[in-house]
Amino acid sequence: MKYLYEKDLRPMKFTILTSTKHDETVREIARYLGITDAKLRRTMIRRLDMSLLENLGSRWEMGQQHGDSNDRVAEELGCELFTRFIPLVDTEAMQSIYSETKTMIKGGSATDDAIAWGKEQIREAILR
Repeated sequence: MKYLYEKDLRPMKFTILTSTKHDETVREIARYLGITDAKLRRTMIRRLDMSLLENLGSRWEMGQQHGDSNDRVAEELGCELFTRFIPLVDTEAMQSIYSETKTMIKGGSATDDAIAWGKEQIREAILR
């Protein structure tokens, strides 16, 4: 006998992510991260629960409006956006990426180059 919690929810999650509104949000997030929407969908299906996926659009909008508003580097990297609002990266991993990015900037690297490096690290952390 299969219990509901044992059921494979991947098809249902895929259906949510491919609905019109959610698909637009997935595409926006994928563009922000610089990855394909198919890879992002696969990662979201694997890591996020149904309730979070159902509210993906509003979480994305709220994260953009209210996440990391006092720190340009954290805002560009999406520190709170991808740990608190849409939890695709561990808090510890994000803090490490943020710290290394800030260290690069203090060490004389161009801010844009350091942020680009940080975003690449975030992409890798999400796709693991």
